[in-house]
Parts: sequence; C-alpha cells; structure tokens
Amino acid sequence: KILLILGFLSTLAVIALIAVAVTQNKPLPKNIKYGIVLDAGSSHTNLYVYEWPAEKENDTGVVQQVEVCKVEGPGISGYSHATEKAGPSLAQCLRQAEEVIPSKQHQETPVYLGATAGMRLLSLENKSTADKVLSSVEKTLRSAPFNFQGARIISGQEEGAYGWITINYLLGNFKQVLYQCQSGWTKFLHSLKSISETSGALDLGGASTQITFVPKELSSESPENLLYFRLYGKDYLVYTHSFLCYGKDQALQQKLAGDLQASSSNSSLLDPCFLQGYQRTINISELFKNPCTSAKKKQFPFSQLYIQGEGDYQKCRRNIQKLFNKTNCPYSSCSFNGIYLPPLQGDFGAFSAFYFVMNFLNLTGEQSPVALDKVASAIESFCARPWPEVKTAYHQIKEKYLSEYCFSGAYILSLLENGYEFTEKNWQSIHFLGKIGSSDAGWTLGYMLNLTNMIPAEKPALPPLSHGSYVGLMVLCSLVLVSVLLFAWLLFHKPKCLQKGIV
Repeated sequence: KILLILGFLSTLAVIALIAVAVTQNKPLPKNIKYGIVLDAGSSHTNLYVYEWPAEKENDTGVVQQVEVCKVEGPGISGYSHATEKAGPSLAQCLRQAEEVIPSKQHQETPVYLGATAGMRLLSLENKSTADKVLSSVEKTLRSAPFNFQGARIISGQEEGAYGWITINYLLGNFKQVLYQCQSGWTKFLHSLKSISETSGALDLGGASTQITFVPKELSSESPENLLYFRLYGKDYLVYTHSFLCYGKDQALQQKLAGDLQASSSNSSLLDPCFLQGYQRTINISELFKNPCTSAKKKQFPFSQLYIQGEGDYQKCRRNIQKLFNKTNCPYSSCSFNGIYLPPLQGDFGAFSAFYFVMNFLNLTGEQSPVALDKVASAIESFCARPWPEVKTAYHQIKEKYLSEYCFSGAYILSLLENGYEFTEKNWQSIHFLGKIGSSDAGWTLGYMLNLTNMIPAEKPALPPLSHGSYVGLMVLCSLVLVSVLLFAWLLFHKPKCLQKGIV
C-alpha cells in the first residue's frame, strides 16, 4: 500500500512538473519593434522600414524590411538652390511610414538619415549649402512622430562597410541563422561546422562606387583601407574603398567633360555611348560645376553642348577606359588611380545600380551567373538598337534612365573588368542582387544594425535546447520514471493470481 501511494504521488508530481515546464517555457507573445532608415543618395532618397521581434533584439537573422518608399523628386543634394525644400520633400514617405508602424510605437521607433556621395560632393563644393540642406532635413525629421536619431553625411568607407554587413547578415554568413532557424540537435551539429566564408560587396550609386571584401591574406599595405569587425564571436579584417566620382552619373559627366576637352571647339559631339538617333543638349556650366569635373574646365566659345548618339559599344568602351588610370601603382597590386586592391577573394554580391542596370538588360534572371562574353554581347546588342525603337519598346521607363542604359552597361563592365580586374575566370563569382529575402540589398540595414547595436560582438547566450526539445525531454523522462515505479511495484508486490500460478 505504501508503494502504491508513493507511485500515485510520484505520478502527480510528474504531471505537475510537466505543467510547470510547459507554462514556464511557453514562448512569449510577439512584441514587434521598428526602425526607419532614409538613404539620401545622389539621384533620389529611399525610406526603409524594418521590423524585428523585441525578444530577439540582440539575436540575429531576425530583422526584415517591411516597407520601402521612394521620395519624389531629386536627392537632397539636388536642393542646393532651394535648401528649405529638402526636408519637406521627405514628408510623404514619412506619412507612409506612420501608416505602416502602429501609432503607439511611433515615439519609440528610431529614424536615421544617411546621406551619401551626392552630399559628399556638395559639401566639398559648398559646405554651408550642404549644412543648410541637412538642417532642413533634420527639421522635418524632428517634426515627425518618430524618435529622431540623426541626419548626417556618411563616409564612403562607412557606405562600403555597411553594405558588406547587410548582405552577409541577410545571407546568413555570420552564422546567425543558426539561432533563429534551427533548434535542438540540428543546431548543435550545425554549430560544429566551420564558419562559412563571407561575401564581398560591390555597390554602385550615382556619384560613388564601393568594393568591400575579406582578403585571403593579411597585408600591411594601405592600412587606411582596412577595417576590423568582431561579429558573433568571430574577427573580420575587411578591405574597403569608395571611389568618389565613379558612380554611374558622375562617371558619365567625367566622360563627357573629357570628350569635350579633347574635341575641337565644336558645340556638337557624336557620342558612341548613346543610342543612334538620341539627342541631348546640356549646359556647359552644369557639366563643369562639381568637383568631379571642375579640374577639366576651360573656356569654350559656346554655352551649350549638343550631343548626338552613335550607338557604338566598342568605341564607347574605349572612351570609358580612359577614366581608369592604370599607369601608376605604388603597391603590390592596384585597382585604378593608384589605389591598393588585394587579390579578389570569394563570391561578391553586386547591388544598387549594378543590379538595376543588369536586370534591365535581362542579365540577372538565371540561376547561375551569365558568362562574361554573353554579358558583353548582350550590352553590345542593346547599344546597337536605334533610339526610336527602344523608346517605343520601353515607353514606361523615364527617358533619362533609358537613354543611359548603353553607357551604364558598358561602364559597369569597364569598372569590373578594367577597374577591379574581374576576368572570365572569376566573373562567375559576381551575383547581381536586388533583394535578399524580403530586404533590399544595400547599406541601410547594416547602418541601422550598427547604430542600434543589434549585432553583438560575441555569440548571444542561448539555452542548450529549444522550447519544444525541452518539453519533449521532460515528458520522456517523466514516462521513464512512471514506468520504473510501476515495474518496481509489480516486481515486489505480485498480484495473488500470479503468485498461485507460480506455486
């Protein structure tokens, strides 16, 4: 009888233990947090809204983009002649963010604005004007119901580094997806594998371009191009360089300025990088007004340049290659203009204008990257098409972008081949990325993750088992305990019928 009572009490204790375990370890209800980053680029501004579970704020692989809003009008640097209008231009997208984020969370939602190469150029050209633009932007952001955290011009090195953090975070290369997507023994076994390689980042904007990757071997050359990160318990020494004036818009301005300077005193220019039949007129004063072209300025007997398209890809490539000075390299290896570049290593994610241009040319859709010769052939074929035909076929695309796709495609190949020295052999390592999952590839997510300290230097402390595994083990152990007690009771107190049978 005593054993029977003990068995009964043990069963009650096991049931109570399971109930406590289930209740205590039950996942908490979701509490979503939000963050806003405005990418104030040279040609336009984008507003991004991100969300993440509050209970995993210092975990990883959990932040995702839930909204993007393209601000109408030019980039904020385009308001240099009317600085007071820069801030109000953001109002519509801020209102859109207010609708996406629950009103009760507006005040706790951080909002950041990072201005890139367009504002870097304006600051070099006229610092007081750049300050006025930022002041107007700050005034508007402070008036929004969010938690304003700053509006500033970020350096080219920061832009490259944050882009690298973004794509590796989204691709799970920091191993952070272990802690979100896996559980129990799967997580444990996966954690025994070596840390995967990171991907390099290639970013192309309107006014600058960045290359960032982890070199295979450490070098003491050009230490100003090296950054150190410690993320999730692993050290990364990252090479990054930003080329101001080598974004696609400023590269075109540089090319036109060089072509004009090399030509005779003629106000008409036959340009192989524009499609045959295309015409454009530009003001000479506009062409030479910023720091990228001002050094080439000279007096011309005309105030406007009349451009006619020629549509000759090979001639266009030869013109573009003049932008990359490869004659002087003070290091063991260089990209161009005497800038150190270690040997290329690993895969690269190419985003922003790299993706937009190549996607227009149908060179991003295949599972495996398109071979270099096929890419060149596709761009050459597009450049050979007459402008009236292209304008009719793509009437929905803004003329400014459409007219420059031949130049942009040729420029991207020149930058990657002649500038960074990608070859037929390693071209396949470049992957043109628009989105990774639900998030745009770019520097903004990395910027927010860094400023909110959501990427820990060390691996987050984690329970050895997931909630499901823990409860399962508790149930299993409890069943084993009950079985042992039952077996012991049967062993020492055989029923009378069994005892008679044995006698």
